[in-house]
Amino acid sequence: MSELKKIRELKNLTQEELAAQSGISVRTIQRIEAGTDPKGYTLKTLAATLDISEKDLLKLELQQEIFVENSLPTAEKNDVLNYTLIKMINLSSIPFAWFPIVNFLPPLLIMLFTKEKSEMVKQIISLQIFLAIISPIIFLIVAVLKLGSPSVMITMIILTVSNIYIILRNAYEIDKRKILYYKLNFNII
Repeated sequence: MSELKKIRELKNLTQEELAAQSGISVRTIQRIEAGTDPKGYTLKTLAATLDISEKDLLKLELQQEIFVENSLPTAEKNDVLNYTLIKMINLSSIPFAWFPIVNFLPPLLIMLFTKEKSEMVKQIISLQIFLAIISPIIFLIVAVLKLGSPSVMITMIILTVSNIYIILRNAYEIDKRKILYYKLNFNII
């Protein structure tokens, strides 16, 4: 129920009576009660006619929008996602963890063949693409600094172990809490 309708009914007014008192058309009042946000002159006039603040007229509508934004992804995650498949997509990067340039290809191919294009899967693949970009850069920096072959080998081992840890930690979190522990603030795909 919109805030306007709630306040109008508390004041025992019909839509027609509110329209007559405010000078706003009945159709506009119906649109606002159906979910259209009142703005400008309409908002000020309705607030003045009902003897309330403009914020009070919009308060419930904003709370409902926040509730819907916060509740829909949770419901979507619990109802629609196949967490076993998502975990498999995540773990499919392990065989190529040592070769970061192609480690995103197995999850990408599985995503395309299974048509599992949820936000979580996109985050998994985006993270692997990001690692595929950043790992060679780190490796080249160490090689260019000419710190010796042991440091190049250690860097390669650290990058591989780090990638495996990220994959395994995300798999654990998908299994236990249905979330990703490591994720980006953006999607590459």
